[in-house]
Amino acid sequence: MTKQTVVVALGGNALLRRGEPLEADIQRQNIAKAAKTIAEIGKEYNVVLVHGNGPQVGLLALQGLEYKKVNPYPLDVLGSETQGMIGYMLMQELKNLLPEQDVSCMLTQMTVDPNDPAFADPTKPIGPVYEEAEAREMAEKYHWTVKPDGQYFRRVVPSPLPTGIVESDAITALIKQEHLVICTGGGGIPVKKENGKLVGVEAVIDKDMSAAYLAQQLDADALLILTDADAVYLDWGKPTQKALRSTNPRELAQYAFDAGSMGPKIDASCEFINKGGKLVGIGALEDGLAILKGEAGTNIIAE
Repeated sequence: MTKQTVVVALGGNALLRRGEPLEADIQRQNIAKAAKTIAEIGKEYNVVLVHGNGPQVGLLALQGLEYKKVNPYPLDVLGSETQGMIGYMLMQELKNLLPEQDVSCMLTQMTVDPNDPAFADPTKPIGPVYEEAEAREMAEKYHWTVKPDGQYFRRVVPSPLPTGIVESDAITALIKQEHLVICTGGGGIPVKKENGKLVGVEAVIDKDMSAAYLAQQLDADALLILTDADAVYLDWGKPTQKALRSTNPRELAQYAFDAGSMGPKIDASCEFINKGGKLVGIGALEDGLAILKGEAGTNIIAE
């Protein structure tokens, strides 16, 4: 029987837990854990894997600021570096777990609209978390925008919506050959058309929105968003918090979710369902397969 196709969106914070040092060895340990979940899903589904890069692209930006002999590299270039770094680790761990499975990592460009209003209102958190005083100091020193992220603060950058996948045909061809494909990492490298040519854009695209766009393009059977929360909650962090186990876009539209964390995941989920998608699952990394079976996390379906 032909396997169904699922696009799996793996959060940057699932690869590097909140507050953990930005060390390569720690990321590899977390990626090894993530790979076990992805491999388990891959035994039952055709998997297309999208990963986040918020902590990693922020780290590269910080490292660039410290070396004064060259100008800092722009965010599109740093995004491509994180695609290679995280993609390499994921590809290696998955191949070790699934030696008979073809695993391919695709360096992926994503087009955006240069007039997207997101450029005037940065919302995408990148890099490490800071106490408020240190965040304000860093913002003044480096001309950053910083915003709250839970009890901490982080640098935020523009996060325009994806409008097209440059390497879409190549991704489809690999899926047809039953490769486990890692692509549009970090939401894709943001680019725009300028005088008929592709050029990079100073932004970081939200990986959940890119995953939803990709899932729609592929006519995937499901979109699975894995994060550091075990479900979608109402009143998150309050004594009255309540997990939503099965819901739909109309119900979700009644509630407000944090723009720096769950909000983009809900927006991406509703976008996929409203454009014909069948199922979105949101939950903890270790529950991946159970979420797809409706046994854990939150399932979002059409009414």
